Amino acid sequence: MTSSKRTRIPRTEAQEIILNAAEELFYQEGIHAVSVDAVVERAGINKMSVYRQFASKTDLILAYMSRKQQAFWTEWTTSVTKHPDQPREQLIQFFRDLAVKASCTDFRGCCFINVAVEFPDTSHPVRELVTAHQKRVHDTFLELSTALGAPHPHELAYTLRLLMEGTYADSQTYGTNSAAIQMLPVIVEKLIDSAVAQ
Repeated sequence: MTSSKRTRIPRTEAQEIILNAAEELFYQEGIHAVSVDAVVERAGINKMSVYRQFASKTDLILAYMSRKQQAFWTEWTTSVTKHPDQPREQLIQFFRDLAVKASCTDFRGCCFINVAVEFPDTSHPVRELVTAHQKRVHDTFLELSTALGAPHPHELAYTLRLLMEGTYADSQTYGTNSAAIQMLPVIVEKLIDSAVAQ
């Protein structure tokens, strides 16, 4: 006789299973297009388990975005630590690694930009997280632009940010094999050298 009792999954393990499912679905299909039921089905657990970990879909989205934020900064650190105390090489390396990432066939662009499009209300908690993340990215570009000795660091930082976001868009508009993406590191190198030489 089969027992009707279910084995309860430990909290941290359940969160990981749910977030893995949500991350895959949200990134590939979009947040509004994915229901909690779809996450439940992908995770292979019951809906009560989801709501035991996340009080609402918004809480689940915020957890997903926080995870993506952490992943971005882990990737950033991996790039810049290849060239300690060399801001020029750090920036070029970041964009070199970005070009590789944006060339992957399963790349769906920047999750933060994608989410910003889905949540136009700037006061929504999800949109506020995106705005805070993008500000931190800009501030980091500004720090490196200043460290480079660029006479107009704010201008360089804005340009680098636009190049990053343009890469995300280009991969979705023209495909992950876009020639512009392949040229990205060279474009950034020329930009930086021109900006510093001014």
